[in-house]
Amino acid sequence: MERREEDGFRRVFMRKFLDSPICADRSITPWVDDRVSGAAVSDLELLRVEIETLWATDARGRIEGRDLVIGSTALGNTVAVGSAVADDVAAVLVAAVDAAPPPHDLTLPPTVLEQCRQLLADSLGPVELTRSSGPSYLIPETISFEATVALVRSDAGEVESLRAANPGNWEPDEWAHLLEGRLGPWVMAVRDGQVISICYTARCRALGAEAGVWSRPEFRGQGHAAAVTAAWAALMRPTGRHLFYSVARTNVSSQRVAARLGLRPIGWLWQLAAPGS
Repeated sequence: MERREEDGFRRVFMRKFLDSPICADRSITPWVDDRVSGAAVSDLELLRVEIETLWATDARGRIEGRDLVIGSTALGNTVAVGSAVADDVAAVLVAAVDAAPPPHDLTLPPTVLEQCRQLLADSLGPVELTRSSGPSYLIPETISFEATVALVRSDAGEVESLRAANPGNWEPDEWAHLLEGRLGPWVMAVRDGQVISICYTARCRALGAEAGVWSRPEFRGQGHAAAVTAAWAALMRPTGRHLFYSVARTNVSSQRVAARLGLRPIGWLWQLAAPGS
C-alpha cells in the first residue's frame, strides 16, 4: 500500500487502531490461523484474509470505508459488502459475484463489476472504481534484500534520533505515535540523518498485516523501498501473520518494488466507493 494514496483512509484507521486491543498493549503477538494452518493456503483464501486486514467490519461482517470489494484470483472471486448497503441489495451483490466465472485476465475488471456498480448506484447514489484498486501480493518468508544505506528498526535504540526527522508527510502526532510503536513495527532507511524511505504497518489485524511504503521522490528506483520492506517483513515474521503488499494498478514504481523483491502475486482487489472516497 502506497502512503501517498492512502493518507485520508489511514488517518481514520489510526484513530481506530489506537483504541484497538492490538494497539492497547503496545505489542503484536503471534497468531495461528486455524482455518489454514497445516495446509497450503490458496490465493483466494489469502485475498479473503487481506480484505479482513485492510477493512474493519461491523457486527454483520460488513466492511467500513468501501461499498464493495471484489477480490479476483485465477481460482475465482470473493466479495465484501459495505456497511451502508441494505441487506436485500447485499444479498443480490453476493449472489452475483458468487455466480461470476473466474476472470481470464486479472488485470481487467471482472465482468460482474459493472453489474455491481449499477446495483449500488441505484441504492446509494454514484459509486466508482477507486484509484487504489490493483494487484495484491503475499510477502514470502524467504524475502531478503541488501540495503545500501543505514536501516533503523522500531525495536532499535536509535529511535530517539528520529524525533526531528519527520519527512513532512506525517502529522506531528502521527510521527510521535509511529516512533513510540503505537502504530506497529516499522523500518526506515536513513542517509545523512534524513529519512529517505519507510515501511510501516499500514494495517494489522488478527490474521494479517499490510505493508505501507513511502520513499522520497529523489531516492525512488534505488532499492530503498525494497530494503525497508524486506526488513519490515523480518520484523513482523515472528507474529505468524500473513504479510501483504498491495498497490494501485496505475502505480508502476510500486509494482516494480514487488517484482524486485519477488513477491507472490495473489490476485487483484477491485474497490467501489462514492466519488472522492
